[in-house]
Amino acid sequence: MFNFWFGILFVLVNFLFFLACYRWFGKTGLYAWVGVATVLANIQVVKTIELFGLVMTLGNTMYGTIYLTSDLLNEKYGEKEAKKAVWFGFFTLIMTTVIMQMVLVFQPQADDIAQEPMKQLFGLMPRLALASLTAYVVSQFTDVKIYSFLKRIFPRPNQLWIRNNGSTIVSQLLDTLIFCTIAFANVYSWNIWFDIFITTYLIKFVISVATTPVLYIARGFVHKENARIHSE
Repeated sequence: MFNFWFGILFVLVNFLFFLACYRWFGKTGLYAWVGVATVLANIQVVKTIELFGLVMTLGNTMYGTIYLTSDLLNEKYGEKEAKKAVWFGFFTLIMTTVIMQMVLVFQPQADDIAQEPMKQLFGLMPRLALASLTAYVVSQFTDVKIYSFLKRIFPRPNQLWIRNNGSTIVSQLLDTLIFCTIAFANVYSWNIWFDIFITTYLIKFVISVATTPVLYIARGFVHKENARIHSE
């Protein structure tokens, strides 16, 4: 049960940092969050944990906040800004992968203590990056499109939860299927793969629902760029 209760604390800490990032830095903070979250989620996903007898990977909470960010950008600044954030996250992941692979090529000195741990952590990154990039692009642009579609059908402020959850539930199913297939097929047994797939999607679903009140709170923050948009 430790992982469950600590997981709740972990989710709350992620959400609080997200709100602080947007509150203090505005739209710029959202782009920064996408960049950081993309990298951290792909580092965390290497670690597997057990919860209620099922195997799952970390990274789902941080990855879920990327959808939260794109939905918030779409809600307050429009589809164009949300797409820009998706491309920024795409660039960040490619940059990190290329640079870290080059770092591993350097020959360490005799007393170096970092090379082996870094190889363990980032050695899988090319495969994880391929999985992440493919899943990220497909699912994020699907999320943006569905959100914009739902925004036209359910435009009222109190229907934000429909737009948020409706877009995320579909897009994250695509994301989970694509990522788990590319990253973990033939790495784990199919029983473990199925556990990871199901638990990953269930966790993402729960995180998606949990982000709804966070999105309502963040929407209420007012920054200078909001004032300019509303005045135009």
